[in-house]
Amino acid sequence: MFMEELQNKYDKNLKTKGAGCLGATMLIIIIGIFLLITSFIAYQYYNGLVTREEKVNAQWAQVETQYQLRADLINNLVSTVKGYATHEQTTLTAVTEARSKASSITISPENLNDESIQKFEQAQGELKSSLQRLMVVVEQYPNLKADQSFIMLQSKLSQIEDKIATERSLFNEFAKDYNVAIRKFPRNLFAKMFDFNGKSYFKAAEGADKVPIVKF
Repeated sequence: MFMEELQNKYDKNLKTKGAGCLGATMLIIIIGIFLLITSFIAYQYYNGLVTREEKVNAQWAQVETQYQLRADLINNLVSTVKGYATHEQTTLTAVTEARSKASSITISPENLNDESIQKFEQAQGELKSSLQRLMVVVEQYPNLKADQSFIMLQSKLSQIEDKIATERSLFNEFAKDYNVAIRKFPRNLFAKMFDFNGKSYFKAAEGADKVPIVKF
């Protein structure tokens, strides 16, 4: 009788221990699955944000390339004008200096904030203004206006201006997509964790809502 009671207690202890081990195992499995799912989501979100950010960076490079092409073209334009308008040294010097200043300002994709873009746009705006003043001077030289090299440069400059506008617009689109992604829940948690910062936009110039009059 005594031995039977001991056996029953032993069996109960085994069942209790078995149930405890099974419960602990299940808990470990659940935690493991949770961590696996969380890791997968983090992996997906992180890679998605990296892809979006790289699109912004690549598009910024396209914007800078077009501005550099314009600067190079302006250099050739100034050289052509010099051959005819030798007495317009002040205007030519102003364009050259504005071009030099604009070309010296470069922005790392990691620093695309309001301040840096505003500084970049200001320098490019000054270059465009000096170029417009140069074109006013050109009106006084009919032979220059008829020069085939000058005509070709004008045409290329007009094409580049259109291309700049297109690339800026695309940049804003990519930047908006990226900025929205890092603000949406739960991506914003991972964005903060991995230090993904917002990108600034190109802003429309004052009076951009009015149809411009372009005259060369």
